[in-house]
Amino acid sequence: MIWIPITIFASFAQVARNAAQRSVMGGTGPWGATLVRFLFGLPFTAVFVTVAFALTQGEQPHAGAAFWIPALMGGASQIAATAALLVAMRRAGFAVATAVQQSSIPLAALLGWLVYGERLTALGWTGVALTSVALLVVTWPRTGASGDQPVSGGLFGLLSGLAFGISLNAFRQAGHALEPNHPIFAAVVTLIIVQAVQTLGLSAYLAVTDRSALVAVAKAWKPSLGAGFWGAAASTGWFIALALAPAGQVRAVGVVEAPIAAFAGRRLFAERLTPVQLLFGLVAAAGVAMAALG
Repeated sequence: MIWIPITIFASFAQVARNAAQRSVMGGTGPWGATLVRFLFGLPFTAVFVTVAFALTQGEQPHAGAAFWIPALMGGASQIAATAALLVAMRRAGFAVATAVQQSSIPLAALLGWLVYGERLTALGWTGVALTSVALLVVTWPRTGASGDQPVSGGLFGLLSGLAFGISLNAFRQAGHALEPNHPIFAAVVTLIIVQAVQTLGLSAYLAVTDRSALVAVAKAWKPSLGAGFWGAAASTGWFIALALAPAGQVRAVGVVEAPIAAFAGRRLFAERLTPVQLLFGLVAAAGVAMAALG
């Protein structure tokens, strides 16, 4: 059960990373801030890989098609999810966006049912419905909302949740295909490979479409180091937890991220949630857990 404290740590680190990314987004834009997560996280991830390599006495992973297909799919989904989450934070507020992003489990459940014919129990579908209603209440426009565009921010949060749901399952499959006998080693090796591809791909994209964002990222290197460290720590925690437990269970424990984000939003960005938002945020968290258990 060691994956449970690892997931809780990853959730805390993810909130810290999101806060650091949001602080640099004003100059870099959402895609530049997304690049910060991968680019400045690489050195720290390399340290984690070195430690894992030493502890496993130099295992040799095998990266075939069964690894590369889910790894690349997960990497692309994670880029889209991160950018969508940052936009959601700017429009709906830090805490609200984080709460809506927890929709990754019910959205993934609906996708699995529609595309793969997977079934949930009555408890699982109740969680899906409960979460959907609660998230609608959390993001419904009202006077005093923490963001100035709560509806569009909520939609970007839902998109982020769906993309994160896809990436979680893809990364779990990639790690198992890379080295099934040493799941923790496979997790960190998968992470650094995916981060390197994400950094190269997103840098090339910005070099063609928005060079000013690349310049802004370079100028913001000092605050970006914090985002890189917390991003590497969070991703390492998520990848290791996914190597040890199913994605649904990991994401259910990760719901602890929502109250941490609410506290951080108030302390760091002076955001205030209404009592109704707080109540239905807790309802959404309960619904996510029900969906995961179902």
